Amino acid sequence: MRKLFGTDGVRGTANVHPMTADMALRIGAAVGRYFRREAGGVHRVVIGKDTRLSGYMFENALTAGLTSTGMNVLLLGPVPTPAVGLMTRSMRADLGVMISASHNPASDNGIKFFGPDGFKLSDEMEAEIEALVESGVELARPARIGRAKRIDDARFRYGERVKSSLPRDLRLDGLKVVIDCANGGAYRSAPEVLWELGAEVIPVGVEPDGHNINRDCGSTKPQVAAETVAAHGADVGICLDGDADRVILIDEHGQIADGDQLMALLASRWAEEGRLRGGALVATVMSNLGLERFLSERGIALERTAVGDRYVVERMRAGGFNLGGEQSGHVVMIDYATTGDGLMAGLHFLAEMVRSGRRASELSRQFEPVPQLLRNVRYDKGQAPLAARGVQQAISEAEAALKGRGRLLIRKSGTEPLVRVMAECEDGALLARTVDSVVAAVKAAVA
Repeated sequence: MRKLFGTDGVRGTANVHPMTADMALRIGAAVGRYFRREAGGVHRVVIGKDTRLSGYMFENALTAGLTSTGMNVLLLGPVPTPAVGLMTRSMRADLGVMISASHNPASDNGIKFFGPDGFKLSDEMEAEIEALVESGVELARPARIGRAKRIDDARFRYGERVKSSLPRDLRLDGLKVVIDCANGGAYRSAPEVLWELGAEVIPVGVEPDGHNINRDCGSTKPQVAAETVAAHGADVGICLDGDADRVILIDEHGQIADGDQLMALLASRWAEEGRLRGGALVATVMSNLGLERFLSERGIALERTAVGDRYVVERMRAGGFNLGGEQSGHVVMIDYATTGDGLMAGLHFLAEMVRSGRRASELSRQFEPVPQLLRNVRYDKGQAPLAARGVQQAISEAEAALKGRGRLLIRKSGTEPLVRVMAECEDGALLARTVDSVVAAVKAAVA
């Protein structure tokens, strides 16, 4: 069982266990020892971060831990998470590290790891690293201590890779695009890429101060961007989260579209072109039933996984699929990137606007979603609310009520102490009643 690692690396409140400088140093030493090749050669790790104030602290602590085991550290500065996956592979590094808590508030932070192939680590590898954290590691001899170096052009390398995923002759001339960077890791690279491709760019969330990442902006709070689209008469809005690995779209009327709608568009388009490998889209159990019906009508299968883009990617690689993602906005195009890339996914939506000549509102509503209700219940760490008898009974009763008419999904978040209660049903009253009953039972269990 993993204690440190959750759904996406190690995450928590900055300066509170496990997200302390001391723990970051220990994790750095453990992961450095785990990945360092024993038979000579250069041992290299790249580290990126988003714009949180605590990123400086964790960057220094991780660098100390990694260099203490003989790893040379290349510091990328503020970049999107997908840039770390890209740079790990392109720079032939043994390891990639991203310091970010994604869409969480600035008071949180996290550490994500990428292997030398640019993909996130498996549960098994994380468990082995945890064991090294607990047991301690042998440090390098003084002559073998690693070095640290700043890489100044990381965002430009990333931007070129993102643009190369589009046809070489494609331009965005004439498109007015609002880009909300959530005051996060893409605050410079995303507007630059759009401008270089010819779009008229209206930036939002591009003034990070260490404390305002994801605050009233970004993919989890797209209202400001929607208002900006309306105020400027923009053609489309693209909302990224703090580390830019997810995207939410806004049409010209200010209407919001999630990852399911974008995946539906890309899957159907790629299937028409004969480039949807495996004839399937990979998504999680959270994706809407309407998406599944939309794909089925077009002869496209839907492969469902546990929640987390890491599990989506693992299924894609195992099954030979090249398109997958999450309703929350992670969209993985494995032909071009090793993880979810919000900017790249947004660019492919713009490319479809250009190719088809259709408006964002026509492309971002591919199917009618089945009504879905999601509510979260926070609990204290150490509690086990789902094991309570009252909760189990409420879940059984809700499942019986929804049988044949919808579905119920209960899970603990892998990144926060939350129980997520989600149901889908075309009967709105039944939907609300079943979710309310389970939420009430969970609240009673954690009171």
